[in-house]
Amino acid sequence: MTTAPYNYSYIFKYIIIGDMGVGKSCLLHQFTEKKFMADCPHTIGVEFGTRIIEVSSQKVKLQIWDTAGQERFRAVTRSYYRGAAGALMVYDITRRSTYNHLSSWLTDARNLTNPNTVIILIGNKADLEAQRDVTYEEAKQFAEENGLLFLEASAKTGENVEDAFLEAAKKIYQNIQDGSLDLNAAESGVQHKPTAPQGGRLTSDAQPQKEGCSC
Repeated sequence: MTTAPYNYSYIFKYIIIGDMGVGKSCLLHQFTEKKFMADCPHTIGVEFGTRIIEVSSQKVKLQIWDTAGQERFRAVTRSYYRGAAGALMVYDITRRSTYNHLSSWLTDARNLTNPNTVIILIGNKADLEAQRDVTYEEAKQFAEENGLLFLEASAKTGENVEDAFLEAAKKIYQNIQDGSLDLNAAESGVQHKPTAPQGGRLTSDAQPQKEGCSC
C-alpha cells in the first residue's frame, strides 16, 4: 500500500497566550476561518486550530493552541507551552491591565518553552483607536527590550492578523535555515514531513516510518 505524501513540508506548533477577553480565540478564528466571532465565548482550558501557509516556497502547517486566560486554568494551559515553536502573546490596547500582566505571561513563556521559541507580541483591538489605553510606542519599546516581534492587529477587521502568524513562521523558518533550531529536539515545536516530487513517489530520504511492522 502506497502512503500518500504530505501536502506540507513542516508542522509548526503555536500557542496563543494572554489575559482573558483580549481576543485570543477571535484572532485564531479570524486566521483560520477568515471570520470575526462577535460573541466569542471565553475559552475553557484550550482550543485548537490549524491552517497551511507558505513560507519561502515551503508549505507549513500551523497547529495552533488557543489557551484560556483565566488564572484558574493556568495550571492546565502551562502544559501546552512545552514544544511550542511560536507563541503569540496578546493584550488588549483598550485595557491597560492586560498590558501590565504581560511580564507574567512572558515569564511563563520563557520558562516553559525552549530558548528558540519565537514570541510575538500582539496588541489586539486596534480598530478601537478612540478607546486606546496603551500607546503603540510603549508596547514597541517593551517588545524591543525583551527581544520580541511586535505588531498591533484587529481580529474584528482582520488587520495584521495574517501578518501576526506569518511573521512568527518566517522567523521560525529562518531559525531552521541558520541551524539555531534543532529539528531533532523534541521540544523544538517543529516537525519535518516527507514531500513527494512530481512523479508522486516519496523521496528516498523521506520514507514514512513504519512502527511495529515486521512485513
